[in-house]
Amino acid sequence: MLNVPVHLLDAHARALEVFDRAVHETGPADWRRATPCAGWSVRDLVNHLVAEQLWAPLLLDGATLDDVGDRFDGDVLGDDPVAAWETAAAAAREAWVAPGVLQRTVHVSFGLIPAEEYGWQMVLDLAVHGWDLAMALGKPNPVPSDLAAHLLEVLRPMVDDWQGIGLFDPPVAVGRGASAATRLVALLGRRPR
Repeated sequence: MLNVPVHLLDAHARALEVFDRAVHETGPADWRRATPCAGWSVRDLVNHLVAEQLWAPLLLDGATLDDVGDRFDGDVLGDDPVAAWETAAAAAREAWVAPGVLQRTVHVSFGLIPAEEYGWQMVLDLAVHGWDLAMALGKPNPVPSDLAAHLLEVLRPMVDDWQGIGLFDPPVAVGRGASAATRLVALLGRRPR
């Protein structure tokens, strides 16, 4: 288990807020906009995060990837993407705050990992895709500097391991004076604006 000064569940709540705010700023004409994620529209990006949230309660309850199967493949947004996000996010958050959840293990694509590690991966995904969505909408960087700094500290070793396996583009160079939020998205192959 990771030994960190910021509690995972607090970071999770803050990252959920980052993405939630961006979803609620998405207007009817925005769903087809391109995002910084190559080949993904705003709708594709939100669909990805909704599917991730739908997986969380099942995985945290001990389900394997085979147990879940393909039930969250394809479009999980339906006719009301915002409502789909709200429902999935609420269910994921409820699963994360269940007693004892951080002491569990979780089945992921590369094996069995501590729930806490899975949680930090979800926090990272929510924060960085919150940035992606905000950029697609022409909004400022929504990731709080302290959250970004903590994600850099906790996840830097994992991100280094993930480079080269297709999860992220190669890191983008930024200046020494760049904010933590800028350094975080650049580390994950985003071009800060």
